[in-house]
Amino acid sequence: MTISFKGAHFPKDVILNAVFFYLRYGVSYRDLEEIMAERGVDLDHATLNRWVGKYAVLVAEAARYRKRAADHSWRMDETYVKVKGEWVYLYRAIDKFGKTLDFMLSKRRNKAAATKFFARALEANGLPRKIVIDKSGANTAGIKAINKMLKGFGYPIRPNWTERAYLGVMKNNSGTPSGLTRS
Repeated sequence: MTISFKGAHFPKDVILNAVFFYLRYGVSYRDLEEIMAERGVDLDHATLNRWVGKYAVLVAEAARYRKRAADHSWRMDETYVKVKGEWVYLYRAIDKFGKTLDFMLSKRRNKAAATKFFARALEANGLPRKIVIDKSGANTAGIKAINKMLKGFGYPIRPNWTERAYLGVMKNNSGTPSGLTRS
């Protein structure tokens, strides 16, 4: 999949760098306008807004298209973390090699949140053969709901799931959720 820059008044590299800066660092359009001016590119913040609206989706699609396939065995866990001073549940799925497949923040730990997470992960990464979860009732209910939906859509093979007392996939050696700490 290629991204078309037909009709753009700026080079492809300038547009992609501006979109990358905005998405990666969360700067405002006016700050990004100043950053681009420091690099010799004179443009308006409204132009940046149009670029982000148009090209961010296309860049995400291209990245998803090039994404390496996930392994057929997943581990899924959730933990309680503080984000911007508010406690939320972090759902995360990894494959057996430790590659993060998907994550989601949710205010609640219930069947609806687990089902939403599993549906998103399956849509983005395909259907695994096996999912290992902890003994959370919400996760069990979410997997059952997903299997019921897959059966309704006519999928002949649905993922098997195994429960473990405690997975510990979210913790690194320091005891904090892995991938969430800043140096």
